[in-house]
Amino acid sequence: MSAPAALPALPFPQDTADALFRLTQGLEPAGLWWLSGYAAGLASRGAAPAVAASAPRADAADGARLTILYGSQTGNARRAAEALLDKVQAAGLPARLVRADAYATRELAGERLLYVVISTQGEGDPPDDAIGFVEFLQGRRAPKLPDLKFAVLGLGDTSYADFCGIARRIDARLAELGAQRVADPGLADLDIDTVAAPWRDAVLAQAREHLKPAASGATAHVATVTPLRPAASWSHERPFPAEVLANQSLSGREFRGTGFRRYGTVDKDVRHLELSLDGSGLAYEPGDALGIRHRNPEALVAPVLEATGLDGDAAVSLDGDTLALSEWLATRRELSRLSRPTLTALAERSGAAELQQLLEPGNPGFAALLADHQLADVLRRWPADWDAASLLAALRPQAQRLYSIASSRKRVGEEAHLTLDVVAYSAHGRQHIGAASGFLSALEDGGQVPVYIEPNERFRVPADASRDIIMIGPGTGVAPFRGFVQERAETGAGGRNWLFFGARHFNTGFLYQTEWQDALQRKELHRLDLAFSRDQAAKIYVQDRLREQGRDVYDWLQGGAHLYVCGAIAMGKDVHAALLDIVAAHNGGDAEAAAEYLTRLQAEGRYGRDVY
Repeated sequence: MSAPAALPALPFPQDTADALFRLTQGLEPAGLWWLSGYAAGLASRGAAPAVAASAPRADAADGARLTILYGSQTGNARRAAEALLDKVQAAGLPARLVRADAYATRELAGERLLYVVISTQGEGDPPDDAIGFVEFLQGRRAPKLPDLKFAVLGLGDTSYADFCGIARRIDARLAELGAQRVADPGLADLDIDTVAAPWRDAVLAQAREHLKPAASGATAHVATVTPLRPAASWSHERPFPAEVLANQSLSGREFRGTGFRRYGTVDKDVRHLELSLDGSGLAYEPGDALGIRHRNPEALVAPVLEATGLDGDAAVSLDGDTLALSEWLATRRELSRLSRPTLTALAERSGAAELQQLLEPGNPGFAALLADHQLADVLRRWPADWDAASLLAALRPQAQRLYSIASSRKRVGEEAHLTLDVVAYSAHGRQHIGAASGFLSALEDGGQVPVYIEPNERFRVPADASRDIIMIGPGTGVAPFRGFVQERAETGAGGRNWLFFGARHFNTGFLYQTEWQDALQRKELHRLDLAFSRDQAAKIYVQDRLREQGRDVYDWLQGGAHLYVCGAIAMGKDVHAALLDIVAAHNGGDAEAAAEYLTRLQAEGRYGRDVY
C-alpha cells in the first residue's frame, strides 16, 4: 500500500512516510488525536523518548492490561467504549481500545481481561466492523479461554425481536470457551446510559481488582501528551445549529395519459437538503453521516395528547428538568417508533389481553404491530388512564437520526447535503408521518437544525486513488455515492467509478438524474447500471443488474476494486447473496470459497456496507 499522493514536500524519507501511512490507517479519531498529541510532546522535548529497559509494559501476554473491544454501526457503541476507556484510564489502569476489525484474533488466547462493547444490527446481525471477529469467535478456530475474565455490554433496540442478540451470543460463547464472567451482560435500549452507566461502574470495580494502577514512577518512557483537539467542538451531546440553505424536491412526476400535463400521484417524496456548516469547524469525509436532533412535529404530539386526554400545557418535572408536557413529547420522547417496554407498560395499565398476547415471545403479530403503529395508534387501540409523569416514564427517550452525507467538502465547501425520504402513510384511520423526516421536510430556507458529524471510517473512498470502485445504492442509498463521485473528481482520482442505482420508477425515482448524466459525460462516472423495479411486468432490482454484469463485477474485484453497498438492510442481504453467486460462478462454483472471498474483502477494507 502506498502513501497518499497528496502529501507535499515530505520532511522525512519516503519509507518513513509509508510507515506513517500504514500506522494511521484504520485509526479512530480518538487514536489520531492521541497520536498527534504524542508527536507534539516529542517535538517539544526535541528528541525521541528513551525507552528504559526496566520500564513496565502492558503486553497482551503478561495480562497486565484491559482490552476494550468494540463493534459499532452508527457510533453509539464506539462512544460507549470510549466512555469506558476514559473511566479506566482516569483510575490509572492500563487499557487499550480496539475496533473489532482491527483486532488481531491471534491475541485472544493471551488476553486476561476483555470487555466487549457491541451493537446489534437489524434482526440479530453484528455490525459490519465486527463480522470477522464474531465469525472467528463462533468458529472452530476460537481458542479455549480458561484464563480470561470478561464482560459484555450490548446496545440494541427493543423494537426488534432479537434484542441485543449479538451481545448475548458473544457473552454465551466466551463462557462456553471457558472464560469467566466478571459482570452480567449489560443490555441497553436506546436510552443507553440507563444500563451502560451502572455497567461501567461495575466493570471498573472489577478492573481495579484485576489490574494494578500504573506506577507513578514508571512513566519515563512516555512523552508528555499535548491534546490538539479544538477548545470548542460540536458533538452528539452539543450539536451545531446549521442553517438550511435549500430544501428541494427530488421526486419527479409520473406522466399519465395523452392529455396536456396530466400526471399521476407521486408515490414518494424525496428531498435534497443543503445545510451550512460555516463557522462550526465541523469536518467530514464522504461516507460519514450527519446526526440531527429533530423536534417531533405537532402532527405526532397532538394525537398523543388527544388519546390520553392529558393537558399539554401542564408542567412536568422529571430528571431535574421542568417542561410543559407538550414540550417533553416534542423534544425528549420517541413518538413514532414503538418499543417493547412501552407496550409492556401499556398492557399493564390497560389490562388488554390482546396486547399481552402480542407481547409473548415468538408472536409474529408483534412485528406486524411495530411495522405500522405509532404511539398514538396503540394509545387509541388500548385505552388506559395515564398521568403525565407515568406516560413520560413509559416512553423511550427520543432517538437521534443519522443521514448519510451526500456531498464532498472539496466541492461544496462549508456545507453538508442530505438526501431525505419523507415518511408518510395512511393507516388505522389517520395519516402518519415520520418524526425526523417530517421535521426536516418542513424546514424552510433560513431555518435551523441541530447537527453533528458521525464518522464512518469503514466507508471511505480508497486511500489509493488509482483503485476502481463499485457503488450499489438504490433509492436514498445513493446519497453517499454522490459524495464519493464528487470527492474522486475533485482529487483527480485515476480509478474508475461504477454505480448501480435502483428505484421503483424512472420518472419519479431517478434521483440526481442530470448530475449522473453530466458525470458520465465528464468521465467522473464511468459506468451506470439502472434498475427500475416497477416500470415493466417483471420486477428488476439492483441485485439482478449485478448478476447480469457478474463477469465484469468479478473482474473489477479481482483487479483490486473496492465495493460499497448503502441502503435498507433487506436490500443489503439480497445484494450480498448476489455477490456470493457472482463470485461462486467465476471461482469454480465453490460457495464456501465465495463466502471466504467476501469476508476477506471486508477484512481488507474493500467491501464496505452502510445499511439501516
